[in-house]
Amino acid sequence: MRNQGIGSWTARRARKTPKRTAVVFGEHRLSYAALHDRATRLAHVLRERGVRRGDRVAYLGPNHPAYLETLFAAGVLGAVFVPLNSRLADAELVYQLTDCGSSVLVHAGRGPETLRAVHTGASPRASLAVGDPVHPADLPYDALIEGASADPVDEEVGPGDPCLIMYTSGTTGRPKGAVLTHGNITWNSVNVLVDVDLSGDEVMLVSAPLFHTAALNMTCLPTLLKGGTVVLERSFAAARTLELIARHRVTCLFGVPAMYDQIAADPGFPSADLSSVRSLLCGGAPVPARTIRVYLDRGLAFVQGYGMTEASPGVLLLDRSDSLTKAGSAGVPHFFTDVRIVDPLGGDAAPGERGEVLVQGPNVTPGYWGLPQATAESISDGWFHTGDVAAADEDGHIRIVDRLKDVIISGGENIYPAEVEDALLEHPAVRDCAVIGVPDPRWGEVGRAVVVPEPGTAPGEKDLIAHLEDRLARYKIPKSVVFADELPRTPSGKLLKPAIRSAHGGAGEQAVDP
Repeated sequence: MRNQGIGSWTARRARKTPKRTAVVFGEHRLSYAALHDRATRLAHVLRERGVRRGDRVAYLGPNHPAYLETLFAAGVLGAVFVPLNSRLADAELVYQLTDCGSSVLVHAGRGPETLRAVHTGASPRASLAVGDPVHPADLPYDALIEGASADPVDEEVGPGDPCLIMYTSGTTGRPKGAVLTHGNITWNSVNVLVDVDLSGDEVMLVSAPLFHTAALNMTCLPTLLKGGTVVLERSFAAARTLELIARHRVTCLFGVPAMYDQIAADPGFPSADLSSVRSLLCGGAPVPARTIRVYLDRGLAFVQGYGMTEASPGVLLLDRSDSLTKAGSAGVPHFFTDVRIVDPLGGDAAPGERGEVLVQGPNVTPGYWGLPQATAESISDGWFHTGDVAAADEDGHIRIVDRLKDVIISGGENIYPAEVEDALLEHPAVRDCAVIGVPDPRWGEVGRAVVVPEPGTAPGEKDLIAHLEDRLARYKIPKSVVFADELPRTPSGKLLKPAIRSAHGGAGEQAVDP
């Protein structure tokens, strides 16, 4: 095959294990042969709509086989797949579609208002609806596939060609599109296969959203590469998770700590049949020791790690055998990935000494879409600067201890304060503001806005939160608002976040109207 990218994976699997089940979705089962056939037909559909090498094809919607079909079809043509976070507000979606210049949108589950906003603001050349059309420009996804050619397509696609653009917010407040090549995705999958030891008989439950890099690249794609079965769910529910594990004899599942806590709290957990489970994959935040102990009592241990979109995303992994003795650690570097912890002068930090995490490897992005300056600021001498602070112990296990970029991790979702602060500052009664993370028993941490009102105004918490609802995804909106007379800043004008956290980050502090 001339195609050496992930667009060839379905063809390679179809010739190797055509009858094996690739995807289970509700009562629907899709073999590897059927997945390849649908991806090939969809590639013809996209080509007929003008999609060529390098063109961007976006997907918007919950987990669905169409997500994977679109990903592989784009890869067949050498096009670039752009998964959109279905929790984003319409304005955020329009920005990302416009920024990447997507020519085709495949969508499911969004209403006519969103589609009107998208067609008005981003003007995709074609819009394919999975299910009932919701916009006059929509074309029927399934009908087009059924009527398309099944002739093989073999474009020349190499490991260095772009495969995905995954958007990740930055400290400037605007999302950046991390470009991930076919080689990045492949090497990350190889890292997972080596370090997690996935098998060809793996049954992987994926209920975390595929628009997140961990669900797609740490669980779904490695399983399909190995020839296992992906049990795909639209969304997560604790009781249903337990039911699916027993029904499909699930061997591996992925979640963030909050998801595992909900599973353990479900009334059916003590009696649930978990005998098929071999691995619990966890990311997004460290797994609390209390959660680890609950699952150890059931004979299960976590494989937890640390990563980022820009690394496809695997950086560090903590083996299940170390999950309790090294609790709080993110583990050691993936097999084909290298990590340095550097001091402020750029030298390697000694064990126990804090420094910035730098990452290098074939899974690391070549840069950000259309942002050469941001790329140059993040990558130097082949090393990606994460902006996260860590320390390694004498055994080489690395613990993430702080975040230079002030990202808030809430239930596995990354919330970037600068983006929320920019939106808050658009309110006429907000003179100054800062967003910090505060502890939350369910989500680990949630956002809190600290607001300095304009003189003579008296904005309330409900008013400010309502102001954000049309501008930001719900998970980004602070769960509380407190008010201050002023916010501490450096002489250069930067917010002093440590001082703000100290003054306003107490769990017991209540939102108070001025």
